[in-house]
Amino acid sequence: MADPQRIHPAQDPEAPHTPTAPLVPRGASKSDRSDPTEQYSHFQRTIPVMHSKPPKKKRSCLCKCFCWTISLLLLLIVIIAIVVAILFLVFKPKLPKYSIDGLRITQLSLGSDDSLSATFDVNITARNPNTKIGIYYEGGSSITVFYTGTQLCEGSLPKFYQGHQNTTVLTVELTGQTQNATGLLTTLQEQRETGSIPLTLKVKQPVRIKLGKLKLMKMKFRATCNLVVDNLDANNTISIKSSSCKFRLRL
Repeated sequence: MADPQRIHPAQDPEAPHTPTAPLVPRGASKSDRSDPTEQYSHFQRTIPVMHSKPPKKKRSCLCKCFCWTISLLLLLIVIIAIVVAILFLVFKPKLPKYSIDGLRITQLSLGSDDSLSATFDVNITARNPNTKIGIYYEGGSSITVFYTGTQLCEGSLPKFYQGHQNTTVLTVELTGQTQNATGLLTTLQEQRETGSIPLTLKVKQPVRIKLGKLKLMKMKFRATCNLVVDNLDANNTISIKSSSCKFRLRL
């Protein structure tokens, strides 16, 4: 016996469609519903136009070069400071000492043209107290004698090497001529009556320092000595009543 045929009602295509599930989740209020057009508008956003920026390669390269240069300079300064500190601890450098031990005048006379001719012989003692440091006295030095700011004569030290803990005595001849010196000679004669004549002796000497077997760069040594002598008579014994010197060493 055949099964009875089941007939299902056909769905009307023109009938409104009823959703089988609620559009709003359970527990949500009606205010949570959103407009479908508003939801659809989210998919139609306008993509902003991105403007290309100029390349920064040149600027970044300059910054890197500047940073590397500064870093290398700082590293070099640190290395130099460490080397100087080590040399100072090893060699324990001390400034050399100098003194003016004697002064002799062989000429101090006024010429017919009112020029003052002067010839001085100066005895200088140089002492090197260092035990591991030698001193090279290079050429190009100058020694000048002044009276009240007026130059009387000048000369130079000879080139020589001074070893460790060495004392060297030098006799240097200084010569000079001062124009229009009538008033200067009169002042000197008046000063001689007091028995105290102030003189200033200035020394400029290039030197090189020897540390062991290492010979350093050339440096400038300068000295200023203030002397007071009892007279300036030619071919006469001159006594140095007081002497004080200041020294400077510059690169």
